[in-house]
Amino acid sequence: MIPPEGQPILTAAQMRAAEDAAVASGTSVETLMQRAGEGIAAAVRRLTAGADVLVVCGPGNNGGDGYVAASVLHRLDLTVRVAADEDPRTPAARAAVRHWQGDVEPLSTARPAPVLIDCMFGTGLSRPLPAATDVSLARLAHAAQVVIAADLPSGVDADTGAVPDWVAAHPATLTLALGALKPAHVLEPAASACGTVRLVGLGLGERPIDCVVATAPHLPQPGPASHKYTRGMVAVVVGAMEGAARLAGIAALRSGAGYVALYGDSGRGGPDALVHRPYDTEVLKDPRIGAILIGPGLGRDDDARQRLQRLIAADDHALVIDGDALHLLDPDTLASRRHPVILTPHAGEFKALFGDGAGSLLDRARAAAKRTGAVVVLKGPTTIIVAPARTIVHPRGNPWLSTAGTGDVLAGAIAAQLAHAGTNPLAAASAGVWLHAQAARRLGASFIADDLANALTPVRASA
Repeated sequence: MIPPEGQPILTAAQMRAAEDAAVASGTSVETLMQRAGEGIAAAVRRLTAGADVLVVCGPGNNGGDGYVAASVLHRLDLTVRVAADEDPRTPAARAAVRHWQGDVEPLSTARPAPVLIDCMFGTGLSRPLPAATDVSLARLAHAAQVVIAADLPSGVDADTGAVPDWVAAHPATLTLALGALKPAHVLEPAASACGTVRLVGLGLGERPIDCVVATAPHLPQPGPASHKYTRGMVAVVVGAMEGAARLAGIAALRSGAGYVALYGDSGRGGPDALVHRPYDTEVLKDPRIGAILIGPGLGRDDDARQRLQRLIAADDHALVIDGDALHLLDPDTLASRRHPVILTPHAGEFKALFGDGAGSLLDRARAAAKRTGAVVVLKGPTTIIVAPARTIVHPRGNPWLSTAGTGDVLAGAIAAQLAHAGTNPLAAASAGVWLHAQAARRLGASFIADDLANALTPVRASA
């Protein structure tokens, strides 16, 4: 299940700051813990239909949430046991354990239960799980029918999405994001290991909104005064493999562009709606052009490199740079441009452009956007769209998109949104990714890029 649309995504540091701000404004840590525990208990009650429950608790506040949840479930007459390998260390967790009326079993010898609630460690863990804890959690999760993680499966890195061995082997059935989503809820491999993700509100008040889960876009609709140029003119630069450019052009038309022209030196194939023109740098200065797409099937020879460099230097129009053009790009030539640029790399292209860098995937994408001034669409199982000051995340992509030509379709869909007058590049990129994902979802399994481009029409019509 995809995390809730429009919800902010907080790093571990941002989450700590949000909790600190709530405490500073008068909400006690104990109150936050009570809300978390009650939320966990409510979810468990809905999901488990009275099955026996084992709550495993760590020494910190995540463990305190577990003691609260166990106490609430006990009052609701569920059969619930608690296991831990350490006594609580924080004042709030020590207060919570005093309300638990039952025994606390040693984690290493705890008997399994059909329902396992993992409250060992949450976002605060900054070290690998102890080996003995990893082994115990794996044993208990293997025997459980349902595994519910409080905030995150224990040992998952909240910011990078890295997972420990026991989580990789035994993914959660349900993960309850406490207070806010974290990057690990949307970044692989952790996103898959979290199972279904649901949000448990803690009443934290205002939270940062610089990174959010994508929402369905508000796409512009043509009105009585609309014509082909007000709907957006897309110019696609054609190179060595015209088929890729043609596919991108078809996708742009089916995503709502009013006029698409292919600028190249040969070929006339494709639908009659695609206009073919010879490549000419002067013609590409046409003020009616809303966006230029360069890269699909461009080639990587000197001629292709020169075409890209001239377009960047001319700075006449918004650009979408995709495919081959990404392999020819010097990212440091973009920062001084007035017109917007959207880059659409997959992970390998991103690494070739920007290196490995430091920090999480989100950190590296943000650094690339700040360095170039461009909107970066980092394609993958989770697609991250980053502008210098804001990030939109499209989680859990369709694995059937991993076939030739689907990237060309995406580039065309993005270019169509960018070409429409008044569309900002971040919104255009997100809308294009959304259309692309919905078209893939509509098709189901085993489609080809041509099918995907054609499926954009009904998706765009219903948006």
